[in-house]
Amino acid sequence: MGLFIRELGEFGLIERLSAIVARTDPRVLVNIGDDAAVVRYDRPVVMTTDALVDGVHFRDDLIDPTSVGYKSLVASLSDIAAMGGKPLHAMVALAVPFTEQVERIEAIYRGLDEACAEFGVTIVGGDVVSTSGPLVITVSVTGELVGERPLLRSGAQVGDVIFVTGDVGGSAAYLHSKNQSDGLHIGESDEWILQKRHQRPVPQLMAGHICAQNPGCTSANDVSDGLSSELHEIALASGVRMMIDADRIPTLPALRHYARVVSVDPLQFALYGGEDYQIVGTMNRVKAGSFLSLMQAHGIRISLIGQVKSGEPNVYLNTRSGIEEVPKKGYDHFPVGVEPV
Repeated sequence: MGLFIRELGEFGLIERLSAIVARTDPRVLVNIGDDAAVVRYDRPVVMTTDALVDGVHFRDDLIDPTSVGYKSLVASLSDIAAMGGKPLHAMVALAVPFTEQVERIEAIYRGLDEACAEFGVTIVGGDVVSTSGPLVITVSVTGELVGERPLLRSGAQVGDVIFVTGDVGGSAAYLHSKNQSDGLHIGESDEWILQKRHQRPVPQLMAGHICAQNPGCTSANDVSDGLSSELHEIALASGVRMMIDADRIPTLPALRHYARVVSVDPLQFALYGGEDYQIVGTMNRVKAGSFLSLMQAHGIRISLIGQVKSGEPNVYLNTRSGIEEVPKKGYDHFPVGVEPV
């Protein structure tokens, strides 16, 4: 039987967690242990906050605690990347049930520390409070802008090309496979690939840096709630129509294999799944060639998936059978017309 939070106490827990993420950072003037952290920045500051709730954003049967910690930081790093920023510091607030085991919380912090080490971030503080449940992890990240301006959703121009980094839909396909009850089989290698997309996503920090320093990049958005949702946000903010090509949307072979097994159009995962943590955006057509070359030189997969058109803000999909409107679907915590359970 493991040690419970109620047996360790707040300050005992803080001491353990602080030791896990201790790191020297010359920008940090006051670290964990005072009322607030003090850091030094040289450029405009970009900041974001994400909250993850046990049973809503993660489940024990789908993701291990260390990966929960890793992914909870990545979610915020992805926002910074899409704004053209370099993440530097994080603060973590926990709402922890009395019945929670210390070992699980420590594992979450080890995952946070892994992500910090991989992406150059230092945790400088946070908070711990008790709750009747469930566990809530809130991560705030601050950093500096890389270029002279932030990347916004509102800059897309008529005639731009639409791009997306990496591939989309893998995390959603993994969740779908784990929620099947009819014994449908997915190969071990495919399952491992899709599982990695769900449990260990990679924030597109370098891609964000390249976008921020390329004046041809007119807009960007983080793909967290689904490609469809993010495209609609750019279309609305920019006052333009987005036309994307079904055949150009990048998906993994593992996703396509699984989609065939379950008789689901792979675009359902790619467009509406979410938690891909890629960057979707728009680029001046004339400057797209050099942009693609620079991305590829840094080992970043990038796909041109459509064009920006004039018209009422909306998103359309060009398929082999015609053009169809893409609904604004994706993850929504407060869907209109749906009563809480």
